[in-house]
Amino acid sequence: MKLYIAPRAPNPRRVQMFMHEKGLAGIELVPVDINAGEHWGAAYRAKVPVSRVPALELDDGRVLSETRAICTYLEGLHPEPNLMGVDFEERAFIEMHDRRAEWYWLLPIANAIRHTHPGLAPLEQPQFADFGRVQGQKVRESARWLDEALSRHPWVAGERFTIADITAFCAHEFARGLLKFKAGEEGFAALQAWRDRMAARPSAQAG
Repeated sequence: MKLYIAPRAPNPRRVQMFMHEKGLAGIELVPVDINAGEHWGAAYRAKVPVSRVPALELDDGRVLSETRAICTYLEGLHPEPNLMGVDFEERAFIEMHDRRAEWYWLLPIANAIRHTHPGLAPLEQPQFADFGRVQGQKVRESARWLDEALSRHPWVAGERFTIADITAFCAHEFARGLLKFKAGEEGFAALQAWRDRMAARPSAQAG
């Protein structure tokens, strides 16, 4: 199999961390230069019509895109260690937390960066700076929600490490790098402590 990635982008990193946590090897990593617009080229669009990364090309030639779908597929192939839930009830609650991390944490971070950072201008035309600044405010609102949750339990989805932690961490590091967001300095002590524990995991360091 081949995994199409873009270095430093949060969604490919989510899949790579997921793979590392499961100890998966043998999947070829294929870099896609999104700054050069390679994802908009005919060759890549023939595989992924929506022109997004990551994408997993299966051995039979089919291509699976969307981060959560790729992780679901890999979890099915390699159920242990379990990261998405052992039964329908746990799967539902883990997915809830993962979706929250994706839609209410990663998405405003991505919007703030895409619409305010000059380095992202080639990928986001036109940029709407006012929208980006408002999204930056929403990042802090979501940080407050995450901080409160992590003050009640050690991991995003509860008492154990799951895919929700991977999603939230990759989002946090995206904000930390390009928005200069520092949870501890903004008063989010539980979020900072969780981030530091996450950063110490081999899967985080590998990415």
